[in-house]
Amino acid sequence: MSLIHKPVLLIGSKSRVEVDALFDSGASYSCIDYSLAEKIAHLEPLAEPMEFETAEKESIIRAEYHILIEFHFLDTERRFTDEIIVLDNLSEACIIGAKTMQAWKIRLDFDKEEVLYDKRMHRLRI
Repeated sequence: MSLIHKPVLLIGSKSRVEVDALFDSGASYSCIDYSLAEKIAHLEPLAEPMEFETAEKESIIRAEYHILIEFHFLDTERRFTDEIIVLDNLSEACIIGAKTMQAWKIRLDFDKEEVLYDKRMHRLRI
């Protein structure tokens, strides 16, 4: 498991903002800090709250909301979308987790500290 930062443009139902996102292969879900989520999208309650373990022993974070956003890397027009879990007092503005990376075939090159994706891919399939 490893971490790489990369700037992305987050686009929600209310606004758009550029952030330095953390790409974390050890995070199950993508998540966003509550204060940022409120600014860019309408918060939707989860059907049932979710509980996440943290690196701190016996520490649990509870999530009650999620948002649907799209994000773009600054060097391509390709659009990525996913459900993002909203968490209070997150240490990063936005964390892109394994579920999102697997869905969009985003890979992390830890030797070069790069986020890899197909910049030419624009076709959306159903």
